[in-house]
Amino acid sequence: MNNAIVINGKRYWLYRAIDQDGYELDILVQPRRNTKAAMRFFRKLLKGLQYVLRIIVTDKLRSYSLAKKKILKKVKHRSHKRLNNCIEVAHQPTRLREK
Repeated sequence: MNNAIVINGKRYWLYRAIDQDGYELDILVQPRRNTKAAMRFFRKLLKGLQYVLRIIVTDKLRSYSLAKKKILKKVKHRSHKRLNNCIEVAHQPTRLREK
């Protein structure tokens, strides 16, 4: 599924991640989809957590893995096609608001 959303005629990218238990950790909308934006997303994600992550599940965007190596060094990163289903279902309310 395409992770781009359109707001006021401009394309933005929807960043989202879930933890090892399938709970949605955070959602962030940004104008760029690169390593710098992914690093910003992970920093924002870590700021609000009350526990230590073991596994993080994201989609297959390569910039996630580059940012993860710099910021989340001890956390396992999963981006398998089937594991991503929890993320795709988690953002349905966001898609409904977009429409």
